[in-house]
Amino acid sequence: MAEQKEYTLTYSESVDGWPSFYSFIPDYILGMNQYLYTFKEGKLYRHNSNERRNNYYGVDNDSTITSVFNQEPTTNKVFKTIELESDAPWDCDVVSDLGAGFMPASYFVLKEGGYFAFIRRLANSKNLSLRSAQGIGTIKGSAGVGPNSITIDFGFLLGSMINIGDASDPTSVGDVAYYNNSGTPVEIGEITGISADNKSITIDNPVIVGALPASYILYLKNSVAESYGTLGYYLEFKLTNSSTEAVELFTVDSDVFKSNP
Repeated sequence: MAEQKEYTLTYSESVDGWPSFYSFIPDYILGMNQYLYTFKEGKLYRHNSNERRNNYYGVDNDSTITSVFNQEPTTNKVFKTIELESDAPWDCDVVSDLGAGFMPASYFVLKEGGYFAFIRRLANSKNLSLRSAQGIGTIKGSAGVGPNSITIDFGFLLGSMINIGDASDPTSVGDVAYYNNSGTPVEIGEITGISADNKSITIDNPVIVGALPASYILYLKNSVAESYGTLGYYLEFKLTNSSTEAVELFTVDSDVFKSNP
């Protein structure tokens, strides 16, 4: 069951309705002389009267904004970027009918007065039907048996698209190799080396056990390091800012184009 969050709703006699809701829970609330007053655990508070933002009853909170991009709702699209016209970057979660992603505030770069980031998919998300999966070719030969190091030779030039990881550097990102097992891709492990002649790859810590069968090999780009965007008919985004100082946000944009499978 989804988590249920409590809110405080306020009623206005002048509009005969419920115009506002608040994320804090007071014991009593009253608007008077252009200020908002609340009681909490026997203490009286006057709101919007100091420079510290998002602090209620001694506890710092986050600012969150949730909205959706939904132009041409019957067209399947690729949402490529998020751009914030703001004086500070925000953490950003995105979700569509076909995917999800997350960009921390540190991913946003200030460009021409706005904060810009490519949409990244969630860590460890593996979808071999997307553009992040690429084929290499059929094995010419292999050496080694998993879980020990495996070297796979192809006999042709591999090009420059494959990224390799470094086991001694936890921040490095390598592509993950798979082999075709009668139509079902089976993970071999992260590619950690490419030969000097650019015709073979090495996997130091394979996840498979035993000899690698002669088959077709493909690889999958890291879901966070690569910026292929998110597919979907719509894209819902949630921005979060934990600053206790004033932050302004004017617009949120996304570069979008039609998906052509």
